[in-house]
Amino acid sequence: MKTYTPSLIWITGASSGIGEALALEFARKGASLILTARREAVLQEVAKKCRQAGAPQTWVFPLDMSDEAAVFKRAEAITAETGVPELLINNAGISQRSYVKETEMSVYRRIMEVDFFGAIALSKALLPAMLKRGSGHIAVLSSLAGKFGTPMRSGYCAAKHALHGFFDALRAEYHQEGIGVTMLCPSFIQTDVSRNALTASGEPLQKMDDAIAQGMPVAVFARQAAAAISQRREEVILGGKERLGAWLHRFFPRWFRSYLRKAPVR
Repeated sequence: MKTYTPSLIWITGASSGIGEALALEFARKGASLILTARREAVLQEVAKKCRQAGAPQTWVFPLDMSDEAAVFKRAEAITAETGVPELLINNAGISQRSYVKETEMSVYRRIMEVDFFGAIALSKALLPAMLKRGSGHIAVLSSLAGKFGTPMRSGYCAAKHALHGFFDALRAEYHQEGIGVTMLCPSFIQTDVSRNALTASGEPLQKMDDAIAQGMPVAVFARQAAAAISQRREEVILGGKERLGAWLHRFFPRWFRSYLRKAPVR
């Protein structure tokens, strides 16, 4: 299968976890990187690692993906300095650990602002320049939670499902104009996603889920995800045996929904 390695990549949520791992993976492939997240000092450390790994250039810009106006404004200023990236990786996101009855509406809004609207805003900000150039690629960190709903993840599942609807539509609209979209759907990956997950009141859980602790190492995921992007795959499910959930949901939906009702959750 024909592959490509983008020379300039913008990664959101690049200060840790999957974002950091993808930055290092593409740095080793010789890509220059635009790294954004809220924590500038931590981003600078990631940028240093990326330069040591082989990235010709790295830029660091603090950016809160829940601030729509700032996303559009900063995107214009950033690309004026760096150029328009060949690849945008929408990775920034927050998870959730709470039941619907107990979850405050502000938690749902926070998750949607970061996981969904932030990705849309940045993609829309970069899309005109990509179209003018006649090429561009957008990778989106979804989840198995974007394929079916699970207990204690109602807001997270909603945001990930929404990403599929939006970016499938974007792909269909602009495929003929050189714009590609890769939906990355990880299962359990060893990151701090559960520690940072929002509880019913909006506070971080600050605990590691057993399934996450036993999941795929983040560096392994990054290698597989980078390969899927380089092959311009439209959607890929990555992780351990829990990936079978997507297949079971598709072909045995009634049984699988019954299983989910009894599945152990935090």
